[in-house]
Amino acid sequence: MADSVFAHIVRAPEDPILGVTVAYNKDSSPVKVNLGVGAYRTEEGKPLVLNVVRRAEQMLVNDTSRVKEYLSITGLADFNKLSAKLIFGADSPAIQDNRVTTVQCLSGTGSLRVGAEFLAKHYHERTIYIPQPTWGNHPKVFTLAGLSVKYYRYYDPATRGLDFQGLLDDLAAAPAGAIVLLHACAHNPTGVDPTVDQWEKIRQLMRSKGLLPFFDSAYQGFASGNLDADAQSVRMFVADGGECLAAQSYAKNMGLYGERVGALSIVCKDADVASRVESQLKLVIRPMYSNPPIHGASIVATILKDRQMYDEWTVELKAMADRIISMRQQLFDAMKARGTPGDWSHIIKQIGMFTFTGLNAEQVAFMTREYHIYMTSDGRISMAGLSSRTVPHLADAMHAAVAKAA
Repeated sequence: MADSVFAHIVRAPEDPILGVTVAYNKDSSPVKVNLGVGAYRTEEGKPLVLNVVRRAEQMLVNDTSRVKEYLSITGLADFNKLSAKLIFGADSPAIQDNRVTTVQCLSGTGSLRVGAEFLAKHYHERTIYIPQPTWGNHPKVFTLAGLSVKYYRYYDPATRGLDFQGLLDDLAAAPAGAIVLLHACAHNPTGVDPTVDQWEKIRQLMRSKGLLPFFDSAYQGFASGNLDADAQSVRMFVADGGECLAAQSYAKNMGLYGERVGALSIVCKDADVASRVESQLKLVIRPMYSNPPIHGASIVATILKDRQMYDEWTVELKAMADRIISMRQQLFDAMKARGTPGDWSHIIKQIGMFTFTGLNAEQVAFMTREYHIYMTSDGRISMAGLSSRTVPHLADAMHAAVAKAA
């Protein structure tokens, strides 16, 4: 028998985030906690399907006129229109002037990839600046799409907050026209967001240098519980009449993780440019996956176009956001009660699904070994993975890790 033609292939390293779950699943301890996964969990630690999503799904199933034909390359028209409205605002002048082109993509990752490939092919500057740190998939998505990735300072480990001056300095030093990736809200992995005033300064600097904003909006409504507040950064950049890109995901805010529902919108100078941009986006999508799936997008469109269902969704969304905010408060209170050395106020100052604890890789390894707590080695924890029952266990582990290092 001849050797396999693939015999030379070496085993690829585990994805650091998905690898946490693999290790967690192998652990038989009854007290184990998985804080690595970026997915919402209930107080009982279970995945949640929103009631409004179940209702929308039931309506779709009962509608016998529905068929399983292919969507167009750009996806479900209703979904695209409603997604643009959700992120840019119902009264957005850009939408009214037909300056926005929106295509349905495969969740946030697929939206970023389509946008990146479009830019690599049609934009004059091939460099994209991304925050340090950022979501682990960002550099891979942009590099494989043909862009050159550089970093701008974002997180300050000393304050566990934003390195605002570093951010401004790095963007000021970027070449004119460079693309800049911005997290619309609930920055992953740090949970640190600029204030509205800081966003305005970032906008002014970027526009003065002709830098192209590419927003990644994975958590609209999930960060503060308010859909409009979480889209404010994006809307500031659209209001000035300039161009920008926005990738949206419905994984978190509608709990549609496995349905892979997302959208890429490109805001252009005028309607004519928008229509030409859309024609080229189709040429990116067609050889990649031909056209997007119909089911998840139909769920989103059903909810967004019905006032009553939309209102029901915002109530459920706020309940998820509020539970995460409450977990932050409980963890902060537990650290304070234990008198753990250091200032832990960043836990309640940060926002969204993730907290950057400030723990190092050694402390994380200690907590996994001694307390069966699983998280990424950079000290990022998913607040959604916590519950009132597991907060004391995590606080004990963090206290022991910090005390050991002191």
